[in-house]
Amino acid sequence: MKRKSIYLIRHGETDFNRRGVVQGSGVDSLLNEWGEAQAAAFFNAYQHVPFDKVYTSDLKRTHQTVRGFIKQGVPHESYAGLNEISWGNREGREPNTGDNNYYRELVTAWKKGQVDLAAEEGESPLQVRERQIPVIETILSRPHERNILIAMHGRAMRVLLTTLFNQPLVHMDDYEHSNLCLYKVNYSYDTGMFELEVSNDITHLLSLEIPQTL
Repeated sequence: MKRKSIYLIRHGETDFNRRGVVQGSGVDSLLNEWGEAQAAAFFNAYQHVPFDKVYTSDLKRTHQTVRGFIKQGVPHESYAGLNEISWGNREGREPNTGDNNYYRELVTAWKKGQVDLAAEEGESPLQVRERQIPVIETILSRPHERNILIAMHGRAMRVLLTTLFNQPLVHMDDYEHSNLCLYKVNYSYDTGMFELEVSNDITHLLSLEIPQTL
């Protein structure tokens, strides 16, 4: 039976994450010190996996998250199709009551089925799914890549997981996530089906000492 193991991770923490600032695809932030520690912990825990390819979004925080594997010599490709959703003209702003209410209402509308509703000057979940599908097809067209690592973003991960499991986008929020969490998904080329093995796993981070600034 031909299978592909997909290790899907969210990027490590950034200062924007720490401050509760929405980054989306328009803010190309870097990992902070804690995010770098998370990336190092994940590498230490999974460097034994014989990854055939590392896939990332085009944003720097995903590249930094998998830098250890790239330095190890694992081939790397980045795709804009894996970028975070564009949250529109509110990206990068300090949290405030008006923006928080706007995002809450937007996500509530998505949960009610309005998945074609885009953020102002941004994207809808449906648009994110449409740009992800060609990347998924590219990845699946390479059966010789038996173990792959994909680093991307929270909302984009939720969209991707519903697509892999052939679910409506209203189920996006069923997939919880945190910085440097792991979802492990197995794909069978014989059945064309995906199987979820690990969800939102952070056991590789448990040995980290929480910084004094947190």
